[in-house]
Amino acid sequence: MEPAIQLSFQSGGKKPRRRVSFNRGGRGEAKRPALLLAAVGGAETERDATAAAAFSGSSDALGAPGPAMAAPCLEDPSLERHFKGHRDAVTCVDFSLNTKQLASGSMDSCLMVWHMKPQSRAYRFAGHKDTVTCVNFSPSGHLLASGSRDKTVRIWVPNVKGESTVFRAHTATVRSIHFCSDGQSFVTASDDKTVKVWSTHRQKFLFSLSQHINWVRCAKFSPDGRLIVSASDDKTVKVWDKTSRECVHSYCEHGSFVTYVDFHPSGTCIAAAGMDNTVKVWDMRTHRLLQHYQLHSAAVNALSFHPSGSYLVTASSDSTLKILDLMEGRLLYTLHGHQPEVDSPVPPGRGRSQESMQSQPQEPVSIPQTLTSTLEHIVGQLDVLTQTVSLLEQRLTLTEDKLKQCLENQQLIMQRAPP
Repeated sequence: MEPAIQLSFQSGGKKPRRRVSFNRGGRGEAKRPALLLAAVGGAETERDATAAAAFSGSSDALGAPGPAMAAPCLEDPSLERHFKGHRDAVTCVDFSLNTKQLASGSMDSCLMVWHMKPQSRAYRFAGHKDTVTCVNFSPSGHLLASGSRDKTVRIWVPNVKGESTVFRAHTATVRSIHFCSDGQSFVTASDDKTVKVWSTHRQKFLFSLSQHINWVRCAKFSPDGRLIVSASDDKTVKVWDKTSRECVHSYCEHGSFVTYVDFHPSGTCIAAAGMDNTVKVWDMRTHRLLQHYQLHSAAVNALSFHPSGSYLVTASSDSTLKILDLMEGRLLYTLHGHQPEVDSPVPPGRGRSQESMQSQPQEPVSIPQTLTSTLEHIVGQLDVLTQTVSLLEQRLTLTEDKLKQCLENQQLIMQRAPP
């Protein structure tokens, strides 16, 4: 990915409407779109209102009456902003809730906070010792969290001073970070195979979730903060109860590593992306697979729901983003431009601008299937080796305890024996 960030806006009527830049595209129907409509609690008569708010930033689209959406414009939106300042590839982006600031992380080990107001200077925050892999604004926008390959998490105050608090978070790369909707806690995911929950204001570790047997790529809170969902290279998506700290369900339908997962704004569905080039959507209540998309020609690295819940944008190593109409179960637009791959669309759920692409298509870049299979086999063998070592350590500890007990018993017998 180039070390630059692009945004696009398109005018409609009197007021500009924020959109991603898109080319109309089109193949691929999803399975059972009607089931998704039922799962999010929407009625057929509500779909017009949902669509009307689709790109206008409304978070009340479901169930809110409104006019029908006009037909999509055939013209691509024009480029509105192009931010350039990182010295290496951009790995992640996130808008503040009020959309006045945009944070980005990079392989240059720095964060940048960009201001949407023209002529405003950006802030550069240095502190991490390696690639910044994830960024997330708190709901209030007063804090900015970042995770890195240096195994730490930093909580920044996004102002000119750039002060931060360091959390020695994990024993391996931190892949994901996400604030709870109340801002009181945040969750992290790591290559050390754990998901950890932290207190924001007390700045302390709360608890760990550790049933994954491979790297955890992503972890997110549900909209109500009661559940946590995680995606892993063990090919599973797990749903956790925050209160009981138990895994309440595992989804195992992916045929390869699961790279990203997120909750539908209604909290009733989840969507997951995988290295098998697919996106899957499940009903959280019945655990049924609602929709299955295989539209990309390479791994899907990230996804993001629109706040209305009607649309989903996906980012892939095939250098494209795709916008899906979840209510119709079909592909709406394909966005070309990044090279060689797209790591992250603008993160979800805030009625804000999304990352824009230039309109020039690029050749897809994909990992050979044989290499993917070989790597998966190696990772699998390493997992078996790790489990074997763990089992041997447990048996050795048990043997040492028994030997110690035998020696103590023998000593007691010798003390009691008559001279």
